[in-house]
This record gives sequence, structure tokens and C-alpha cells, in this order.
Amino acid sequence: MITEQEFQRIVSYVKRKSGINLSEKKVLVQGRLDNYMQRNGYSSYHEFMDLVEKFPNGPEAEDLLNSLTTNHTYFWRESDQFLYLKQQVFPELKRHTENTKDWRIWCAASSTGEEPYTLAMLCMDFLGLEYPEWDTTILATDIDTKVLEKAVRGVYAKNSVEQLPQQYVRRFFRPVNQEQYQVKEELKKQVLFRQFNLMNQLPFRKPLHVVFIRNVMIYFDEKTKEKLLENIYEKMAPGGYLFIGSTESMSQSNTRFRYVRPSIYRK
Repeated sequence: MITEQEFQRIVSYVKRKSGINLSEKKVLVQGRLDNYMQRNGYSSYHEFMDLVEKFPNGPEAEDLLNSLTTNHTYFWRESDQFLYLKQQVFPELKRHTENTKDWRIWCAASSTGEEPYTLAMLCMDFLGLEYPEWDTTILATDIDTKVLEKAVRGVYAKNSVEQLPQQYVRRFFRPVNQEQYQVKEELKKQVLFRQFNLMNQLPFRKPLHVVFIRNVMIYFDEKTKEKLLENIYEKMAPGGYLFIGSTESMSQSNTRFRYVRPSIYRK
């Protein structure tokens, strides 16, 4: 059983390292960590946290964040955003980048890969025969190394993949067995997966045209969210598009992004 002092120590550490606020999630924290503690022979959460704090780049610290970050997603989630991207954003972006043929798209909380792979499908579909002439590589990042490993493998349950339009399933996936599909190499090559903590300095040298950061800021407090959004704003190209989760909100008085429609904003 986790004590209140141990819980607060974990909450403080996770907030400091990842921006995620777990102060109201005691049951979740204990549920996610109890088996891990028993399996690895820790006598208390304090013993575990001593190791985490002594070795912030060690396996215990990585296991802690992997255990406590929520990663639930599926293909074609919030599909109206993908349709808006393809029908409204891409035609405009293509006109503005005809000289460079360079699209810079960041999927900032990529989880197990469904979202960035969908973005890559849309790019390939929209550009059609011109696609080989364009650089539209998607950068997909997440703090959780375990979900990134799954994303790189690209194997998904049949019922998740079949949420997609059927032409995408046929073109970009191959059946592994009766219950699973795997992403084809053609699509895998279009997504670059990297581990990244959103609390760190954003590493981009060139301005971003499109950023998807969906269903992660719901775990941040307002101050953390505002700081992150300001950092993203600074790294975006003029007129760049920001997509957030449909259950999330942005205070118009505390951000420089312009409202376009629910959960879609522009610089």
C-alpha cells in the first residue's frame, strides 16, 4: 500500500519531469506500480524513488514514466480532423511550399503509432504520383519508450486497423494472421520515431507547418500547458496549423494561436 508521503513524492517527480499532474490519481498510480514493485522486490515506494532520483537516466526512472503515462489510441481517431487536414490544410500547404517541396509535420504524442502513420497515409494519398518529389517525413515523438517500440514494429489488432477507410487498409497494411495487420515498409519509411519529453527545449531548427498534440495536454495544469503552447508557437511557420484533442481546450486570452474550428488552431 502506498503512503500519502510516497504518493506525493511520485506526483512531484512526475510533474517535474514530464509536466503530467497526477495529484488526483492516487488509485491509478498505485494500480500501475504495485505489480512492478512486487515483481522487482522493493520493500517500499521510497526505496524505489531513491533509485529513480539518484539515477534520473536509469532504467527505474524510465520504467516509472512508462508506467504512468496513458497511451490509449486507435486508427482514424477524431477522423474529422484528418479530413480537414487533407481537404483544407494540405492544398494550402502545397501551394505555399511548391518551391521547397518540404513539409514539416510533428506528431508530438505519438503513442503506439496509429496517429503518425495515419498522417503519413494522408500525405501519400493527397500528393499521389507527385509524392516521391516531396519530403513529408513525419516526426513522431513520445516520452514512453515502450510504446515507441510497438510503433516501430507496426503490428496492430485487426479491429483497430479496420477503423480506417478500406482503401488505406488495402494499400498500407498486410495481414499477419486472422487477428493482426502490419504496416508495410513503404509507409514505415515515412515516419521517424524518437523518444522526447515535452518539458525539454523543442529541438526544431526549421519552422513547423503542422503539429498534432492530441490528448496529452489534458494531463497538464494550465501553467504547464501555456508554456508548452508558447514554445510550440515559436517553432511554427506563419499560418501553421495546430491540432489538439477534441476533449481539450485552449484559453484564447493566454495563447497567441488563432481559433479555426473546435480543436484546430493557427499561428
